[in-house]
Amino acid sequence: MVIIDAPVELADELFVHGVLDTLQTRAHVVHSVDRLEQIDEHLRARAEVLITSWGTQLIDVEVLQSMPALRAIVHTGGTIRSFVHPDVIAAGIVVSTQAEENAKIVAEYTLAMVVASLKGIFATARRYRHEKGALNRWPLLQTLGVTGKTIGIIGASRVGQAVIALLRRYDVEVVLYDPYVDDATALELGVRKVDLCELMRASDVVSLHAPATAETAGMITREHLLSMKPTATFINTARGSLVDQAALLDVLAEGNVTAVLDVTDPMVLDAEDALWDLDTVLLTPHIAGAVGSDLRLLGAGAVAEALRVLDRAPLHYAVLASDLPRLA
Repeated sequence: MVIIDAPVELADELFVHGVLDTLQTRAHVVHSVDRLEQIDEHLRARAEVLITSWGTQLIDVEVLQSMPALRAIVHTGGTIRSFVHPDVIAAGIVVSTQAEENAKIVAEYTLAMVVASLKGIFATARRYRHEKGALNRWPLLQTLGVTGKTIGIIGASRVGQAVIALLRRYDVEVVLYDPYVDDATALELGVRKVDLCELMRASDVVSLHAPATAETAGMITREHLLSMKPTATFINTARGSLVDQAALLDVLAEGNVTAVLDVTDPMVLDAEDALWDLDTVLLTPHIAGAVGSDLRLLGAGAVAEALRVLDRAPLHYAVLASDLPRLA
């Protein structure tokens, strides 16, 4: 038996167009409307696979005791840090996520923002609307363009590597900061490994893709931000907590460096926060990952993993206990 723990409106987007059909021919599929405890205890006891989504309750040893047949937790999202207790993996439950698929979607958003930034789309559109006429193109546009620019990637995470792969089609230099990447891996990725200070100084666009851990909290400091090129763009699709946000606000307010922020700290800013009113920042409400029609990709991937569990086949995206300290 398979339990799907997802709000109805989210489940409708994850599992559209017959995505569940094959799974329903193989197993009894039960939907949890709110919390697992609301599912009949006899059904919970029979469940072999638990498919989870955003907002799933904490899954710990106590929950496992009510689900003695459970063999796997298959998550439709990326991170499991907020709801899967480490003891669950230690107890032998296999855990899978759709972080790999979601990373491709975040990378597409990032690439769009990199190209838009280098083409000066945000700044020139604002100026064009303000001028309401022809712009003096040469002094305005001579620093723009993608060719020959330097892109700094902070973190060779799934998303970071996916962005690097997409950038291969362009004539750019990609520099990488990641203390866990050795020279051989950097060579394989086709990037030049540098320290964080050099990356911030040298890059025309800096894109942040490190996980949010105790080690990375506040890793982008005031000094790093002040060292950026005056025409550079800072992109954050990771977590706001990785950046000294007060320093970021100060630097952006000076009007040189620009930013594309899909995440902030807090995730939703106070209405009075000065970031809302700065022309040098583009704020998006955490939409870089799967939203709307893209959610069906995650749903289909999770169903495929659930079928592998039922077939007792290896999972494609299993989370290892050794991965937990560095997961986002």
